[in-house]
Amino acid sequence: MKTKKIRIIGAACVLALWLALTVLALTAPQKALSEAERRPLAQIPDFGLSELWDGSFMKDFEKGAMDQFPLRDSFRKFKALFHYYGLRQSDNNGVYLAEGHAAKLLYPMDKEAVALAIQRLDKIYEKYLKDTGSNIYAAVIPDKSCWLGDLALDYDAFFSAVEAGMPWAEHISLTDVLTVDDYYKTDIHWRQEALLPAAKKLAQAMGMTLEETFTETVLDRPFYGVYHGQAALPMAAETMVLMESESTKNATVYDHESGKTVSVYDLTKLESKDLYDVFLSGSRSLLTIENAKAKTEKELIVFRDSFASSMIPLLLENYRTVTLVDIRYMSSEVLGNFIDFHGQDVLFLYSTTVLNTKGILK
Repeated sequence: MKTKKIRIIGAACVLALWLALTVLALTAPQKALSEAERRPLAQIPDFGLSELWDGSFMKDFEKGAMDQFPLRDSFRKFKALFHYYGLRQSDNNGVYLAEGHAAKLLYPMDKEAVALAIQRLDKIYEKYLKDTGSNIYAAVIPDKSCWLGDLALDYDAFFSAVEAGMPWAEHISLTDVLTVDDYYKTDIHWRQEALLPAAKKLAQAMGMTLEETFTETVLDRPFYGVYHGQAALPMAAETMVLMESESTKNATVYDHESGKTVSVYDLTKLESKDLYDVFLSGSRSLLTIENAKAKTEKELIVFRDSFASSMIPLLLENYRTVTLVDIRYMSSEVLGNFIDFHGQDVLFLYSTTVLNTKGILK
C-alpha cells in the first residue's frame, strides 16, 4: 500500500510539473532567437480552424512548443552531459570534443557538393577572369578536424579534387603552417594572432613579403564560439585578439550593402551575438578596402568566406585596393556590375566546410 501511494504521489508530481511547464510555455512571451544556438526559434502558432483542419497547426505547434519550452537551455545542457559523458556518445548535436576543442562532424567528403562549388568558381573564371592577365591563386582552409582524429575528411583527396577542378589557379597549401591550436576551441574559425605564418606563405606565393609590425589588442569581452552553444557542453570562454598595424589602422572599408565606410576592425560589433563580426564587419557580400599606406599600387580581389575576414587584414600592406566578394550572399552572375576585372591579383580563399556544403555558393 505504501509503495502504491508513493507511485501515485510521484505520478501526480510529474503531471503537475508537466502541466505547469505547459501553461508557462503557452503564456510566457515567445523568444525569437536562441542566443546559444544562434538560430531563429520556431513560434507557437495562433489557433485557426483551417490550420487545424489541414494539419498544419499541430505540425507547427509541435515545432514551436519544442523551441519555446521553458528552461530549454537547461534541459539541453543536461541532455548533452548525459549523452556525452553518460552514454559515451562521440558527439552531441553533431559537435564532438577532442583535445580540448569542439568541432563539427565533417565526414565524409560530399563529392557532389565539392563538384558544384568548383563548377561555380570555374564559371567565375570563364566569365570574368580568363584572358585578363590576372594572377590567380587558390587556397583551401582545412577545418580543425584535420588534426582531431579518425572522423576527419580525407583531406588529401579533398585538396586533389579542388586542384584538379581549378587548373587555372596556382594552389597554395596551408596545412603545413597551421595546427589545431591556431583555431578557437569553441568556434569554427582560426585565431588571427596565430595566422602570421599562413599569411606569410600566402604573400610569398603571390610574390610579396610581409614586413609590417603587428601589435596585439585583446578584446575585453569574452568569446564563446558557435560550437559552445550547439554542443551545450560546459566550455570556458576564450580571448579574442586583433592584430593591428599601420595598414589596418589607416585603411578604410567601404560596405557596398550599407553604403557606409567602416574600419578594418569594426568595434561597433563588440555587442554582436558573434564577436567574430569585429573582423571586417562580419558576413558582408561585397567590401572594398583602400589602403593609403600600401607599398605598391597593386589590387587584389578575394573570393572568400568568413575565414578571410581575419586573414586579409594581415595582407593589406602589399595592396592599394582589396575587394572582398562573398558569393554566399550575392549572385556571381552580377559581379560585372560592381567590379571591373582588369588583371588584378585574384585569390580564391575558401574553407573545406563551405566547399563541402551543397549549393552554398551562388
